[in-house]
Amino acid sequence: MSHQVPILERLLSANAQWADAVQQSDPKFFPTSSKGQYPKVLWIGCADSRVPESVITNAKPGDIFVHRNIANQFNSKDDSAHSVLAYAVKVVGVEHVVVVGHTRCGGAIACYDASRKPPANPESPLDRWLTPLTELARSLNLPPDRDAAISVLIEENVKEQVKTVCQAEPIQSSWKPQEKGKPVSVHGWIYDIATGRIKDLNITQPTQ
Repeated sequence: MSHQVPILERLLSANAQWADAVQQSDPKFFPTSSKGQYPKVLWIGCADSRVPESVITNAKPGDIFVHRNIANQFNSKDDSAHSVLAYAVKVVGVEHVVVVGHTRCGGAIACYDASRKPPANPESPLDRWLTPLTELARSLNLPPDRDAAISVLIEENVKEQVKTVCQAEPIQSSWKPQEKGKPVSVHGWIYDIATGRIKDLNITQPTQ
């Protein structure tokens, strides 16, 4: 038997137990999943390990199409994010895109702190990735209290990403009357790590 790193061994063991439990409770689940995916939701969220979309929404495999990165960004020049969006809308057939930020976001905290300092050329891939969020922090009239300011920044970041998603071609196409299919709605949510609750920011586009 090959040696396993303990944490990885635990994950593999847990996976086997999960697969056996699903097989026993719903024998048709895996054969059905193998035929294709038909999620109605695309989740654009943060890579933070405390915000696993399937767990916090009690969703099953196949329910949510997912794109996650540092600080839940949807950059207009990010081919990865745009590829996911295009595939989700045009191939998979999602009807809702949710941009999900979360409290105590390390990316947002770093950007807030960077915005309090003189601008500098980003030196690392992470710095370059977070530059738009740092610039957003500089542009906002944030409250003087640091924790309150970061909370505002996290919400404003979600709103900004929703705007960018709405401007993307797959979403714009879905809103054209001549296009077939249902218009794709874009939503903004915040997950509260301290309570486990998701808050809808009520910025859905198009308005429902």
